[in-house]
Amino acid sequence: MREPTDDEQGETEEIEATQDDQKNLHGCPVTESSGQTVLHPQEDDYRALIETLKGEGYEVCVDLCGADYLRNDSRVLPPSISPERFELVVNLLDLGAARRVRIRVQISETSPHIASISDIHPGAEAMEREATDMFGLQFEGHPDPTPILLPDGWEGHPLRKDFSMGRIPVQFKAVDGR
Repeated sequence: MREPTDDEQGETEEIEATQDDQKNLHGCPVTESSGQTVLHPQEDDYRALIETLKGEGYEVCVDLCGADYLRNDSRVLPPSISPERFELVVNLLDLGAARRVRIRVQISETSPHIASISDIHPGAEAMEREATDMFGLQFEGHPDPTPILLPDGWEGHPLRKDFSMGRIPVQFKAVDGR
């Protein structure tokens, strides 16, 4: 593995503090989670941020998933970011410099649309389809928005907190010794 360049080592120094002590990188509020940099772009800035980070060496999209915060107000967000019901979480990796970055984007419940990054990170194509199936997030510009996990005709999104699981009674039998 190669050593990080001076520019890469100085990346953390590029994080600027604004007047209200909010740290920013590439115009996005920054937090930290377990030693990992977390960027919080607005929906409209998400795709441009991904392109910028790829140009800086973050060439692998390790993970892309949705989260539903319907009944959970305990998450920590920068003061300038308004919480929404849904969140898109993307983890990028720079193999050459052994760096990771996480991106957390708030997505509105009333319009769960966000730009696709599958043309920037082709490996994200299947992950975006999974987030569509499970949470109902719509990725604009995705080349194949068909379901990847759910059967044809499936109604609803199983990982949404308000998805009805149905009420099928289950009969349990007692087991001796337990």
